[in-house]
Amino acid sequence: MNSIMKHQMNTKEWSLLLACSFLWGGSFFFIEVALRGLPPFTLVFLRVGLAAIALVMAARILKIQFPKSKTIILAFIFVGLTNNAVPFTLITLGQTQISSGLASIFNATMPIWTVIIAHLWTSDEKLTLNRGIGVALGFIGVGVMMGLDAFEDFNGTLTGQFAILGATFSYGIAAVFSRRFKAWGVPPMAIATGQLCSASIIMLPLVMIIDQPWTLPMPGPDVWAAIFGIALLSTALTYYLYFKFLESAGATNVSLVTLLVPVNAILLGVFILNESLELKHLLGMTIIALGLLAIDGRLFPKNRL
Repeated sequence: MNSIMKHQMNTKEWSLLLACSFLWGGSFFFIEVALRGLPPFTLVFLRVGLAAIALVMAARILKIQFPKSKTIILAFIFVGLTNNAVPFTLITLGQTQISSGLASIFNATMPIWTVIIAHLWTSDEKLTLNRGIGVALGFIGVGVMMGLDAFEDFNGTLTGQFAILGATFSYGIAAVFSRRFKAWGVPPMAIATGQLCSASIIMLPLVMIIDQPWTLPMPGPDVWAAIFGIALLSTALTYYLYFKFLESAGATNVSLVTLLVPVNAILLGVFILNESLELKHLLGMTIIALGLLAIDGRLFPKNRL
């Protein structure tokens, strides 16, 4: 059994886990509101751009030193792509087809991809019996949520679901890759700032070419409130906490935050946006939850192999 699986989270790490899940849960709500007045690429650019500005200002106040190594700068660009630009875009596009609550449920598959990628990419987080059971349950849960007739009619809803799954796969790549920042001695604030600045640069040409934001009507106050909410709370603050959590608890534990995200997202969607969820979605989420508990070693503690 590797060191990551032996790690038992302490009170501080549980607090970081709960904080990240609450803030990320709100992101699905904010996206749903912001899409009423902005196209997806512009929304993603404003999300990462405003978050980057906020973190640059905070880093200056805290006098955070940014590494100048070419290797680390390239790493910032890679994480900005896989942890921000790609997944944020896919999730936002997905939410043009499916509800915020359902999007958050599919987002809970991130630990499944993390386990698979870690097995292929690392030497110390190989697939175990618990993890194998967890991955199997996770894919069963996704299949239940999609439904037996999902592929009979490849419509927009199914496209939206696959977009969210693509985002979680990208998140999994980023989570495993980002472990190396600890060995490089890069502080969490520098990682969060570096990746968001990189994501902003990546998104800028897409926004200019595809959305041409200067031709769009000015968004209303509710849309602007959602933009600042997702940029400052669900992105800037969350990623600072995320990388502190990753540094302390490891990739496997940090990916478990997505298990709690749907609870907050569903409550906001149901009570504020009047969204509804089908029984198959709740059943699939339950199966995924069992899979995550297996991955974490809590479902079959005697089989932590």
